Amino acid sequence: QLQLVESGGGLVQPGESLRLTCAVLGFTLDYYDFGWFRRAPGKQREGIAAISSSDAGTTYYVDAVKGRFVISKDKDKNMVYLEMNSLQPEDPAVYYCAAQMSGSSGWFRDFGLYDRWGQGTQVTVSS
Repeated sequence: QLQLVESGGGLVQPGESLRLTCAVLGFTLDYYDFGWFRRAPGKQREGIAAISSSDAGTTYYVDAVKGRFVISKDKDKNMVYLEMNSLQPEDPAVYYCAAQMSGSSGWFRDFGLYDRWGQGTQVTVSS
C-alpha cells in the first residue's frame, strides 16, 4: 500500500534552514510526480514545490519559495526532500508531501492533481 511519511520538521529561527524528508513506501518513484504543500494556521493548503517523475526531475516552485527552497528526490533511497533555506516568519505551517501518478509532462505543476498525502510535519519559525 502506498504511504508517504514526512519527517524533519521543527523549530528554527528566522534565516535558518531545515530539510524535510518524505519516505515513499509501497511504490517506486519512477511513475509518480511529487509535491510539497503547506497549510498555515487559518489558511488553505497550498502547493509550493513539485518535481516530475522523469529521471531529470524537472522542478517547479511558487514565487513565495523560489530561490529559497529546493525539492529533490533520491530513487535509490525512495525519498523526496525539501531543503528550506532562509526561513521567514511567513513560512510556519504544517508541511505535507504528496504524490500523483505521472501523466502528461506538465501535470506535475498542477497542484490540484495530487491525490496521495502524507500526515504532515510541523515547521515553526520563531526568534
